[in-house]
Amino acid sequence: MNTFAQAPKKCVSAVFKEEVKVQECIQRLLNRGIPNDRISIIGRNFQTEAKISGFITRKDVVLDGLTSGAIYGSLFGSLLGLLTGVGVLFIPFLGAVVAAGPLGAALLGATGGALYGALGAGLGSALIALGMPQEKAAIYQTRVQAGEFLLVVQVPEEKAGEIYLLLQSAGGEEVATADLNLPSEPEGSLTPETISPEIRADLSEEAQQTFVEAYNQAKAEGSPVTQALLKAWEKVKQVFTRDDKGIFSRRKP
Repeated sequence: MNTFAQAPKKCVSAVFKEEVKVQECIQRLLNRGIPNDRISIIGRNFQTEAKISGFITRKDVVLDGLTSGAIYGSLFGSLLGLLTGVGVLFIPFLGAVVAAGPLGAALLGATGGALYGALGAGLGSALIALGMPQEKAAIYQTRVQAGEFLLVVQVPEEKAGEIYLLLQSAGGEEVATADLNLPSEPEGSLTPETISPEIRADLSEEAQQTFVEAYNQAKAEGSPVTQALLKAWEKVKQVFTRDDKGIFSRRKP
């Protein structure tokens, strides 16, 4: 049994002023045995090797956030390459941001649809919807808007104090511990009923089945959840096009 996966979780968060400090902190977390799929980061001013062009609408975040909006670690420096999945999305008041890890998956609408409305009001509202205290969420939004980096680490409850001190010693500010409802890998196989409601609404029944089959196959081959969702979207787009209502229902010739 994976005790890390089974234990009750706490999320320890902090903001960093410098990208190099975030990278050093992430490396220390990995050295402590924290899985990279439990580490999330959000920021605007990453030193990327690729130009981020254009913006992604909220509808695109839900429908295509893991395809047209997904940019993976190979396009970035080593910092984002350490994490499990990287996406670019548009958040009001912030503009285009890079989000990685389970927090990025939540904001991309990959699992569960509860954040779809909250994200439209800004990062702070989305964090509050996930369980972040209001005062801390507001501070994080302001500091990410100013170009700083938000790091969130999901750990077993008994390790929260240790990780809190690690983030502090690594240069993190506004360090906090909270119960955040971050997405985790679904137990067992995905079914049409367990697809995020907003995503399911834009897939015909046939397309939902294609999505599910592609996702489950990718998971069986060892892909992490974010990449399995990406592969599922790719398969849907290979087989279907949107109809007049924007629903993937028309089978390609």
